[in-house]
Amino acid sequence: MSEPAPKPNLPEFSVSEIAAALKRTVEDSFPFVRVRGEISGLKFHSSGHVYFDLKDDKAVLNAVIWRAVAQRLKVKPQAGLEVVCTGRISTYAGSSRYQIIVEQVELAGLGALMALLEERKKKLAAEGLFAEARKKPLPFLPDVIGVITSPTGAVIRDIMHRLDARFPRRVILWPVAVQGERAAGEVAAAIRGFNALAPGGAVPRPDVIIVARGGGSIEDLMAFNEESVVRAAADSAIPLISAVGHETDTTLIDFASDRRAPTPTAAAEMAVPVRSELLAQVMDIERRTVRSFGRGMTERRTHLQALARVLPRADQLFAQPRQRFDLASERLGHALRRNLQVHRRAFTEAATLLRRKTIELKIDHGKERSSALEDRLKRVFKANLERRRAQVDALARVLDGVSYRAALERGFALVRGADSHVRRRAGTVQSGEKLTITFADGTVEAQAGGTADPSPSPKPGRTTKPGGQGTLF
Repeated sequence: MSEPAPKPNLPEFSVSEIAAALKRTVEDSFPFVRVRGEISGLKFHSSGHVYFDLKDDKAVLNAVIWRAVAQRLKVKPQAGLEVVCTGRISTYAGSSRYQIIVEQVELAGLGALMALLEERKKKLAAEGLFAEARKKPLPFLPDVIGVITSPTGAVIRDIMHRLDARFPRRVILWPVAVQGERAAGEVAAAIRGFNALAPGGAVPRPDVIIVARGGGSIEDLMAFNEESVVRAAADSAIPLISAVGHETDTTLIDFASDRRAPTPTAAAEMAVPVRSELLAQVMDIERRTVRSFGRGMTERRTHLQALARVLPRADQLFAQPRQRFDLASERLGHALRRNLQVHRRAFTEAATLLRRKTIELKIDHGKERSSALEDRLKRVFKANLERRRAQVDALARVLDGVSYRAALERGFALVRGADSHVRRRAGTVQSGEKLTITFADGTVEAQAGGTADPSPSPKPGRTTKPGGQGTLF
């Protein structure tokens, strides 16, 4: 029976233990490093994290920027950009790789920064933000000037001093940071804030905006190269003057602004004219106007005097017209009388004709009116006649309903005595009295032949006893 193989003296680790040990070793050895390389494989994850590779000509290092760090980076990662990343080296056990956790990104030298700015400039220019057609003219004399700059620097003092010397205007300062991480956001917010002011509100809306900053390195002026600042300047409805840095400094806001000033002092000179020069121009124009007016009056007076010398006298001018007027007045009297006679005769003839026509028209009108009245009277009479006939018919129907003749038609008879009074009771009839009996178809004479019997009438089928009512005939 063989003996079991002896166990090796090497310790045994799990994969997780090895990965954790490597992670501690790497992080302890490289707690904080700066790595220079070119960005490639850039990926912005939906979670907000940024993943990319740092590479040189011989090696590749994975890199990750967590979302909170990515939001406050001054330099945003771009593919192909050479940068210096500061962070700590760590490992990712899930894929057995090491990586740098980036805390800060810087451009690797001035060349990389210039390349970044050139690429950004091309992108914004392609969108038309730098087009000349978008630029607005500056007002000749603004009432209110908005200044966006640091409240503690010399820039605002230079602008105020220059405005006071040229043409004092009301100035509203929007204080901002002009460099650092907060600068770009504050400058863009200030431009949009001035544009959001309502005309006539508590805070007056500026007629022109000056964005100003003193000179500095290209890194110091980076805030004015940010896309947010450039887009805010291009979208401004208020004319905007950029005065960032010295004359040789150029930032991207200079291309998007309506006017670029080499210095903040020059921006103040662009914003307002020189008051003394305007006064001098007005006075010079006034002097020239007065002098020109006086010279014109003198020339016209001389010309008028020359014309007066060559004109004839008044009596010569009106001699012939006066004679023609006298002759015409004499002829006018005769003509008026003849004209009056002719018109009187024509008027008399017209009046005669008119009188005859008037009489004829009145007769015709009277005939037409009489005919119309006759027709109307016939219609009214006919309507009244029909209405009366309808009323008579209605009354006749009512009378027939209450007349005794309807009862006569049903077999009854009307008995009257000699005194023509109606006999309604048999007891009122005297024996031998002459009676008049009216039937439905006529009247007959009769004489009562007996006395009335107050007993009830006999029932049908029974005969009257002797001594009862006798016959009338």
